[in-house]
Amino acid sequence: MRKLNLAIAFVLATTALSTATYLPSQVSNPRFGVWKLDSTAPPPSNNIMTYEPYEDGGMRITVESTNATGRESTWSYVTLFDGVFRPVTGQESAETAVETINERTTRISNARNGRVYQVIINTLLDDGDTINNEYVRLDEDGNIVRVSHATYRRIE
Repeated sequence: MRKLNLAIAFVLATTALSTATYLPSQVSNPRFGVWKLDSTAPPPSNNIMTYEPYEDGGMRITVESTNATGRESTWSYVTLFDGVFRPVTGQESAETAVETINERTTRISNARNGRVYQVIINTLLDDGDTINNEYVRLDEDGNIVRVSHATYRRIE
């Protein structure tokens, strides 16, 4: 009986320690959560980004959107913030690479069929509840053709 109690205590202690070491890395990224696009577009238009932990220090980003006609789409990608292009699930021939610029800013490069067509500068504001995205669209030669802006607010 004593051996069983020791074994149970060991399992509980090991679980507690692994959870304790796991949680800080998971909550360390202030972007984790659900974010909604500030938009003046009439319903049903909607855009929600969900940032979740992925592997050790990475992130899974899922975007769920509804356009003005009610057409819904969902796509996602994962990053380890290492600048490596990884496939985008839900978008054919698309890849995304994310790099950390500083503790509040990342650079997201979107490519389709091997060509970068958009760079996004994603900045978490000091309030911790607002993300500003600057979208830079590029032509086939890498020249800037358009710059736009979007603001997301934390909803969860």
